[in-house]
Amino acid sequence: MLVINLTRNQVLAERAVYAGTFWSRFRGWMGNKTAEFGEALLLDPCRSVHTFWMRFPIDVVFVSADGLVVHVIEKMEPFRFSPVVRRAKLVIELPPGVVSRTGTRAGDRLMLQNSGGIFL
Repeated sequence: MLVINLTRNQVLAERAVYAGTFWSRFRGWMGNKTAEFGEALLLDPCRSVHTFWMRFPIDVVFVSADGLVVHVIEKMEPFRFSPVVRRAKLVIELPPGVVSRTGTRAGDRLMLQNSGGIFL
């Protein structure tokens, strides 16, 4: 799945994995040693994340149902909880540095695209 910041004309991830079940969202990237640029984890539905049992920081992008970025956390360290972001429908977890490199900020519009088409 492809994640694009339409506002900034930047690709956030070329290889995003959809996590739509309770267990896939709960597990997230726990146990992974790292995340590579180009990878992302899409948690849907989701309004809050944790980084317990993770080995590396992550960038976290909270997205509303209409594709707007409503909150961003850069380099969220392991063993932390994010705030609950009520306006979020889904969360995109990214390798650290992606948010800074792409300039992604609250108010930006994102697009998610898979082989079946565009769905955000």
